[in-house]
Amino acid sequence: MKIAVDVMGGDFAPKAVIEGILLALPSLSNNEIILAVGPRDTIQSILDEHQYSGTQIQIIHADQVIEMGEHPTRALSQKPNSSIGIGFGLLKEGKADVFASAGNTGAMMVGSLFSVKTIEGIQRPAIAGFVPQTDGKYAVMLDIGANADCKPEMLEQFALLGSVYFEATTGIKSPRVGLINIGEEEQKGSILAQTTHALLKANSKINFIGNIEGKDFFKGKADVIVTDGFTGNIMLKMGESIYNIMKDQGMTNDFVENTNYEKYGGSPIIGINGNVIIAHGASSPVAIKNMIGLCKSVVESKVCEKIKGIIENK
Repeated sequence: MKIAVDVMGGDFAPKAVIEGILLALPSLSNNEIILAVGPRDTIQSILDEHQYSGTQIQIIHADQVIEMGEHPTRALSQKPNSSIGIGFGLLKEGKADVFASAGNTGAMMVGSLFSVKTIEGIQRPAIAGFVPQTDGKYAVMLDIGANADCKPEMLEQFALLGSVYFEATTGIKSPRVGLINIGEEEQKGSILAQTTHALLKANSKINFIGNIEGKDFFKGKADVIVTDGFTGNIMLKMGESIYNIMKDQGMTNDFVENTNYEKYGGSPIIGINGNVIIAHGASSPVAIKNMIGLCKSVVESKVCEKIKGIIENK
C-alpha cells in the first residue's frame, strides 16, 4: 500500500505533518509506504532533525504550494507542481492507493473531480464526516460541505454512498439511514426534505428509518445521517465545538473525547474513482497520524470498487 500525503497542507505544515507521519509508522507494516509530497530539502531537513533514516518514507518532490485562501481551480491550473497537484497525479497514475491532505479543501475537491473523476452514475461526490454517538460508536454523515445546494436525487445517492461506506469499513450489514429534518413526521420539513423522504422510503437498497431531529444527532439512532452540505457542515462544526467548550470548563468523559476531530483524522470524499481524504486545516501530529490510519482503512475496505458495483447493478 502506498499512502500519498501532502506535507505542505495545513496550518502547521510541514513540521506537524511530518511528525504525524513519524507517529504513524509503528502502526504500518513493512510493505506500507508513505509518499511524502512536498519540497525535498524541507522534508529531508525535518526528517534529519528527528534522526529518521528508514525507507518507509519516500519523498516526492513538489516545489509549489496551494495556500488555504487561493481559488481552487485557478491554483491547480497555475501551480501544476504543487503538493496537491503532484499528489493527485500519483493517485491518477496508480502510483498511490490514496491521497490525503490537510490543505485547501476546495482544491482537494476540484482535484478529485478533474483527476480521478466521479464514478459514472454519481451526480455529485460527497464529503463524509464522523459523528460520535453516546453508545461509543459513530455515525457517518454526508454531505458535510461539498454540496451546499442539493436536489432530492442527490440526497438519495448520499444515502446509498454512506450505506456502502459504512458497511465496507465496519462490517455492519444494512446500516440504518436517517434523514435530518425538523420533525419525525413524514410530511414535515422543506420541499427538499419531503421529496427526499419519499425517495428514500421507496428505495429497497437503503435501510431507511425515517426522519431524525437535532436531538437524535448523537443518540445512536442512525448509522448514516443524510443531509445537504450546508446543513451538514453547520451541524458537524457545532458538534466539534463541544470538545473545546467542555475542556475549557474542566469537564470530560469518553463521549467528549470522541468529539475531538483529531480522533477521526479526516473525512473521505465518497463517489470518486479513487481514495481521497481531507483532513482538518488545524491538524496536529496526532490528527495526521489518525488521518493515515483512516487512509489505511479506506484502502483496505475497497469501498470504491463496492460503490461501482452497486451503481452498475442499479
